[in-house]
Amino acid sequence: MLSIAKILLPVDFSSRSIGAARYAEALAEKFGASVTMLHVIPPPHYEFASMEAGSTALAELYMNRKEAVEKECNNFLVNELPQLRARRVLLEGDPAREIVTFAHDEKCDLIVLPTHGYGPFRRFVLGSVTAKVLHDADCPMMTGVHLEEAPPVEKIEFKTVLAAVDLGSHSDKVLRWAADFADKYGARLVVTHAVPSLEGRTGEYFDPDWRVHPSRQARESVSSLMSSVGVHGDPFIEAGDPPHVVYDGAYRFGADLVVIGRGSASGVFGRLRANAYSIIRQSPCPVVSV
Repeated sequence: MLSIAKILLPVDFSSRSIGAARYAEALAEKFGASVTMLHVIPPPHYEFASMEAGSTALAELYMNRKEAVEKECNNFLVNELPQLRARRVLLEGDPAREIVTFAHDEKCDLIVLPTHGYGPFRRFVLGSVTAKVLHDADCPMMTGVHLEEAPPVEKIEFKTVLAAVDLGSHSDKVLRWAADFADKYGARLVVTHAVPSLEGRTGEYFDPDWRVHPSRQARESVSSLMSSVGVHGDPFIEAGDPPHVVYDGAYRFGADLVVIGRGSASGVFGRLRANAYSIIRQSPCPVVSV
């Protein structure tokens, strides 16, 4: 069974962090997990590089800044989410590196971190910190462009979970995580796979069944994967670009969560692949990358 005992919630004190905190609290209540709220202060040269002042003055400015941030960290979300009993940690350094290191050292089970996009451009912007953490973290991570729009904690629910698999070596882990999460919430499980789109040149003849064969083979492979993992779900096999197929499936089935893989070196949903970032940017709901 899926165990989420430690949730890491990196915050920057923005509205995005408030939405992410709601999801973290909802998950903590469901799984009985502890939450650590982490804020990372960049090194002094990040914030004060453009200032012309002596080292003593810069050190004083930085200490004042650190004291203000520490106070903000201690007070953040105290009134908005009074039920969120989080351990609050303040670190100094490169944000992405510190988040990844902390999650590893503390053996966190899940990182909840929103993307950095704004307004109509958010689908095209992932955010450098989020991208680096996705790249390097060795535990599952929940993110998404809509986290800041999270409903109140008591209204957060997961009725449909969509697992996107590439049928590579990491797919069983992705499917198991998604299935266990769905089982915890009594949710419907949908398993999607994108079949490469094959388009012929105009006027070129193809067997009328040329589109059917890859889809049939993929459906059989997905069915075999579900059997080997021991889970039941509804397959959704479509030809096309993986991010579009995942978006279509999430929208069509009203998914509340999409689960993808990023632990394998190959495959259309594999780690470091552009498709994973595109799925996160386009998904209409939060995405957990395993």
